[in-house]
Amino acid sequence: MKSDIIELHEDVSASPLYSEDFAPVPAAGRTWNQWNIAAIWVGMAVCIPTYMLASSLIGQGMNWWQALLTILLGNLIVLIPMILNAHVGTKYGIPLPVFLRLNFGVDGAVLAGLLRGLVACGWFGIQAWIGGAAIYQLLLVMVPGMADSPYLGDFIGINLGQFGCFLFFWLINMYIVHAGIESMKVFETWSAPFLLLIGLFLLGWAWAEVGSLGKILDASYQLASNEGVDFWKIFWPGLTAMVGFWATLSLNIPDFTRYAKTQRDQVVGQIIGLPGTMVLYSFIGIAVTSATVLIFGEAIWDPVVLLGKFHNPLVVIIAMLGLSIATLSTNIAANVVAPANSIANIAPKKISFRMGGYITGVIGILIFPWKLMADPHGYIFVWLIAYSALLGALAGVMICDYYVIRKTELDLAQLFKENGIYKGWNRPAWAAFTLSMLPVLPGFLGTVKVVENVGEFWMDLYSYAWFVTFFLSFGLYWGLAKMKK
Repeated sequence: MKSDIIELHEDVSASPLYSEDFAPVPAAGRTWNQWNIAAIWVGMAVCIPTYMLASSLIGQGMNWWQALLTILLGNLIVLIPMILNAHVGTKYGIPLPVFLRLNFGVDGAVLAGLLRGLVACGWFGIQAWIGGAAIYQLLLVMVPGMADSPYLGDFIGINLGQFGCFLFFWLINMYIVHAGIESMKVFETWSAPFLLLIGLFLLGWAWAEVGSLGKILDASYQLASNEGVDFWKIFWPGLTAMVGFWATLSLNIPDFTRYAKTQRDQVVGQIIGLPGTMVLYSFIGIAVTSATVLIFGEAIWDPVVLLGKFHNPLVVIIAMLGLSIATLSTNIAANVVAPANSIANIAPKKISFRMGGYITGVIGILIFPWKLMADPHGYIFVWLIAYSALLGALAGVMICDYYVIRKTELDLAQLFKENGIYKGWNRPAWAAFTLSMLPVLPGFLGTVKVVENVGEFWMDLYSYAWFVTFFLSFGLYWGLAKMKK
């Protein structure tokens, strides 16, 4: 493998498709072991959206253990394409945009990468807003008058203090982008244990205040807003949404595993880091929120709001620092790397990974993330399911192409040649991608109220969006690729 990389550097370094950021990582650069990979996942999974993930499921009518089971199943399912797509990164040392050149063609990879990257820009803005909100709440404890800072008008929709804290947290993100990918590994490795301790601290506080975990879990039944609902009616959309939560990372996981020492490191690291952390932090969210019903007489899902009720300044400072680090660790790994690489793939010689990260940051401001967060139901059940359909279609093509059609073999140098064997657009891949989206389109249009009276069949089918588009695109691409031969 090392000789291949040396030959590649000599052959294609002048190509407009080549850059140092996209070059295969040599053996000496592969320094991440299974614990580094696991720490990346702990850093990404421990965040406020994970803490609040069960809220929508319980609000729809699930009880606490049904919500946790749905979250666990969703993460075990998405772990499969995660590990499969990670293989190419570790074997060939390439990031997602270069891998997509194999699947969708050298030209088509630009669009495919942007389809993955743009959703991360939205997530980046949302997480930056959450991190800024944590800082704002911390400052309110010390400077209560900040709540009266000038309102910036209905177009912006927040006050100057909130906007300033958002920009401050945004700048911290941009600093880490400037420092580069290795700084992300160091940051994630050191922050992971601290983040778990913060979550356990919240759980310990709730337990101590109520006096019994049993009482806390009994109180969780008061969180459900609907009684007597059909479990399966909410299970399948919920499961699809849980898959959609990390469906983005299941595509661009090669961006990280290209630094892994071995395939075993990336597989074991992901198994250790992803499902367990998601379930643990979701459980903490359920338990602490249930405790707030007993302690404050109301359910407080948002940990930022909850910590605003603490009166000990030291506790608030430590907890808010933890939330800020949690949000920062998630944002950098999950929501900057993919769009930065995707944007850089538009013109690799002119746009670096760092510049792609800066552009991601600007887009994250322009989408007004505080307005996206105003409707948590739409944010999880509309946004995640809709985008999971698109991501499932991409994943189906990628996995079929790499494993079934090409048997994990590729010509590395050709991925960096404009007129090589992977040139242009891979038409079977794009046909499979497009056709697989059609069955879930009526359900999406019905969900967003663009079309009225969409049949129950189509609405139910939309509940399985990721599964439908994944298996359809996989099967269609296999058939079309065989016909092409």
